[in-house]
Amino acid sequence: MGETQERLTRIAEASGGRDARVVVLPTALMIAVGRAGWATIESTPQHATALRLDQVSALYELVGEAERGDVEASDGLRRLRAIHAMPPRYGAVVTILAYAFMTVGLCLVLEPSPLDVAIAGAFGTLVGVIVYATRGRPMLTSIAPVLCATVVSALAFHAVKNGAADPGLRPLIAPLITFLPGAALTTATVEIASGEMVAGASRLVYGGVQLLLLAFGIVAGAELVGLPSEEVLRDNRTALLGSWAPWLGVLVFGFAVALHFSAPRGALRWLLVVLVAAWIGQIAGERLVGAQLSAFAGALVMTPVALAIARVPGAPPSQVTFLPAFWLLVPGAMGLIGVTEIVGNPASAGIEDLIKPFGSVVSIALGVLCGASIFRAFTARRSGADTGPNTLARMTAPPVD
Repeated sequence: MGETQERLTRIAEASGGRDARVVVLPTALMIAVGRAGWATIESTPQHATALRLDQVSALYELVGEAERGDVEASDGLRRLRAIHAMPPRYGAVVTILAYAFMTVGLCLVLEPSPLDVAIAGAFGTLVGVIVYATRGRPMLTSIAPVLCATVVSALAFHAVKNGAADPGLRPLIAPLITFLPGAALTTATVEIASGEMVAGASRLVYGGVQLLLLAFGIVAGAELVGLPSEEVLRDNRTALLGSWAPWLGVLVFGFAVALHFSAPRGALRWLLVVLVAAWIGQIAGERLVGAQLSAFAGALVMTPVALAIARVPGAPPSQVTFLPAFWLLVPGAMGLIGVTEIVGNPASAGIEDLIKPFGSVVSIALGVLCGASIFRAFTARRSGADTGPNTLARMTAPPVD
């Protein structure tokens, strides 16, 4: 919210409104021109679908022009409508298959067994079909996460019941990656730490509810096939692939994200750079300080890289490269595993089971804050651009189909 307020203030100044005051809330916008002027309140309802990566890139190009005063208001509104109406770069078949490969890539990162990869790919195709079919339909889009979680878990646990698969949660987590609220929860932590209490608290509640709804869908799927929760809701890690699997998963995931979310032309190589930086940082952090702080190290490395790339002429904005790398840190995925186990078998849950998912969120949020601060410290003398904590709210807004 702070970033939105600052950008709107700069746009107002570029248009001659030097005394403009802007207050941004999650669903409302208040603007006053002049100290004694009337204040205008504008409702900003949440759209059911967020922007794709190509739309995000076009949007921030327009925002930059508006901040410099290079675009008239009427022309800016026309271009906003055109950006919202932009068709995806790829058709239904490519989009659905890309979702399936995105699922496979993430599953490889989660250190699966060969059977897990095959199951995750099949589930990814199914979820990709559901996501594509509900796109642009607000009522269906709102229930798609729970529907996908229930259907996928019911099929998985039915396979377990018939001996066709081993119990475990990892093949279930990968197909649900775009529904996970890890970005929302971490952004909420950043906003609260930056003093944006209303926006941060709202995102925190939203992310927590999304996590619980996904967990409920998984548990509901288990109940539909009649399996006891304690039998199926456990994180098995047997017959794993070699150490090469996560590296391959990073590359597959990057290519698939670029296709599914219609990354702008020329953005793929930059997206892969940030992905690899996040993964290297996470591995280095795990070896140096332990698994609990590995996500912090990954966020600490990837944030300056994403911000630096945004300054390269012709490179996409940091929002395009940041979120896919953000998913690699898997705060929401590991949190979903923990919350699912709590919902499915609350008798065996301890306080550490409740703290661990949020601990990973705080770890990543702190890494993002530190990474942005380090980048700002090295670039503040050369440029007056702000890369502080408020910048992170726009970097981590998840594009969901």
